[in-house]
Formats: sequence, structure tokens, C-alpha cells
Amino acid sequence: MDFAEITSQSKQAVKEILQAAGLKKGAIFVVGCSSSEILGDQIGTATNLDSANAVYDGIIPTLKEKGIFVAAQCCEHLNRALVVEREAMEKYGFEQVNAIPQPNHAGGAFATVCYQRFDDPVLVEDIQQKADAGIDIGGTMIGMHMHGVVVPLRISLRKIGEAPIICARHRPKYVGGQRAIYDEKLM
Repeated sequence: MDFAEITSQSKQAVKEILQAAGLKKGAIFVVGCSSSEILGDQIGTATNLDSANAVYDGIIPTLKEKGIFVAAQCCEHLNRALVVEREAMEKYGFEQVNAIPQPNHAGGAFATVCYQRFDDPVLVEDIQQKADAGIDIGGTMIGMHMHGVVVPLRISLRKIGEAPIICARHRPKYVGGQRAIYDEKLM
């Protein structure tokens, strides 16, 4: 596996999502990542810290540079809790829970890497559907963390490594019915 290529694909994907979503500083970007799927294996069967670090290196610096918070989803063994920076937890009023993600036990490789590499990581049980955009690498099911109206994004990439990706962004709800006029910038 070419981990430099994984980093490059991850960076490209997040840049395209940011361009399409128009996120502002302080927004939340959720990442679900199966390091197993990146390697071509079934989710949860071949946890790999190298692929998780490669994804981290592509995604996190790009988001940090824009002032966007990352919420790294853990696996189902931690009930899909999320690793966030303490600053994000405090800004949004999330509640901290006590667990430390582990690559082969509970949490998954990507959440473990984020917990190890974030400046001041904490684990929160949920982010109250506050994610403004996100990427699901390998079928990890991030939808529960997104705002109520989610729009799928089609970007130039369909995979990172061997893992299929699904990208999404939030948009405001349409209200008012057929007589309403909508702001094109929010669509």
C-alpha cells in the first residue's frame, strides 16, 4: 500500500469537500474511517495505524489551517463516540465521556491516531448532529452526526486506497413551499 498516495487522496478529497461546502471557521467536519477498508479488507478486520496516520496527514492539517474542528468517529465498540479537541467540546457544549480509543479493541485506528495527535483530545458521546460536512471512508456510517438536512457531494475521487468514500455537507431546510424563493448560495 502506498501511504503517500493515501495522504494525497485524503487531502484532495477534503479540499474538494471544503470548496463545495463553503464551511466557515469553527464549523465541525466529521470523519469516519475504516483503516481496514483502505487496505481492501472488510471493515474491522485488519486495523492499520499506518493507513490511519496517512489519512490524518491528509485531512487534519488542511482542516486546522481553515479553523475547522474535526470530529473523528470511533467504531461501534465505543458506540460511535467522537474524538474532538477540547476547544470544540467547550464551544459547542458537548459532554465528555471516559474512554481512550484503541486500534484493536475499541475505537479504531483513525480515532486512536486522532486521540494521540490532537492538541487536547477528549472523547464525547455525540456531537448533537452539529457536523456541517464530513467524509465516510469505508462505510462507517457518519450520518448520525450531521445536521438534519444532508446533501451528498460528488467529488472527483470515489475511493481512498481501496475504501469507497461518501462525502456530504449540510444545507439549510427549504421552507415555504412552491411560492418561496430560495437563496442560491445556500443550496
